[in-house]
Amino acid sequence: MDPLSESAYESVTSALQVPERHAESLRLVHAGAPSAPELSRAVDEVLPRIQAAADAYVQRQAATDRTGTDAPGDAARLWASVGDQVGGKLLRPRLAATAYLGLGGRDTSAIVPVAAAHELLHTAMLIHDDLIDHDSVRRGRPNVAGTYRAGEVEGAPAVAADAAALLGGDLAMWGAVDLVLDANLAPAVQAFVLRLLVRSVHTTIRGELLDVLGQYRAPGEVDARTVALLKTAVYSSVLPLVTGAQLAGADATTCEQLERYGRAAGVAFQLVDDMLGTFGDPAVTGKSALSDLREGKRTELVAVAWRRADAEQSAVLRRHLGDPDLEESGAAAVRAVLHATGAVDAVAGDVRALSAEAAASLTDDLPQGLRVQLGAMLDKLVERAE
Repeated sequence: MDPLSESAYESVTSALQVPERHAESLRLVHAGAPSAPELSRAVDEVLPRIQAAADAYVQRQAATDRTGTDAPGDAARLWASVGDQVGGKLLRPRLAATAYLGLGGRDTSAIVPVAAAHELLHTAMLIHDDLIDHDSVRRGRPNVAGTYRAGEVEGAPAVAADAAALLGGDLAMWGAVDLVLDANLAPAVQAFVLRLLVRSVHTTIRGELLDVLGQYRAPGEVDARTVALLKTAVYSSVLPLVTGAQLAGADATTCEQLERYGRAAGVAFQLVDDMLGTFGDPAVTGKSALSDLREGKRTELVAVAWRRADAEQSAVLRRHLGDPDLEESGAAAVRAVLHATGAVDAVAGDVRALSAEAAASLTDDLPQGLRVQLGAMLDKLVERAE
């Protein structure tokens, strides 16, 4: 598999105005950085505080809006529905905290609100993505739109569900900005984090648009890996790693290394997520194993199968992909084609190659504890693909 293309991607670290490393500063970073076990414990200890900060922010907004006079209770209910979606694996806060602590950062009061902002931004992306995909369930329970569609919010008509999801996603996205503004950061660092967040949102929207418009093109005409890079990898991996590094005082070279890692690991993560979206157990993944097929989502799995399929297999794909009424029997037929064409094995191979590409960025000039921790995340990713 070829390395990730640069053609559709603008480096998020290209605007950094920070000095290059010198031997003495590099030695000091290594001396102050924790070992891998120490880093693992430190990250595990700070994650509950990050979750609590995100929850507390949502609760404060709901309490504030409950006292309003324009639509008493409505905004508070929407915030509560958004709050139900906050939290999960906390991958993005984990990456931010790992980069910050792994590079010797010690003031956890700085990383906690910024990492919580990453989780709120992720919540916004999920809410909007579910709205676009017409999904009503996330992590095994009703999402914002699903909550309103089910009438679980008193007095909300069914037609308000999509509007509520759109507005709820907007609340979470601006909430991420608000958390960064409230963080105790040096003005220059705060400005950089906000600029990086905005650029990441712009990149994600480009990827989402490619994904949406791709449903009207043949699978072979859609570059699913570019979609994964723009739509997911930048905000999910690159953004938290680089912001964590910046808060720790890292220079441009370190940020560029972590950006390369985040790009490759983020695309690999999305490829695995797409595999689980087709073959995963909904009780484990929290998401339907039919929705991507019903949508006709142009994943790398589908693109590879489309290119390799014979006439009979192509007929199966054309018949069932994008069928909004697809039943399990039709989905099983599509899954059989994905296996028979070798698409599943090919994408699993892509995940291994991308993981190796990410690992190659973890050179010896990064602290050992950080290298070990990020390498362990790649191992888990490959295990999920297998």
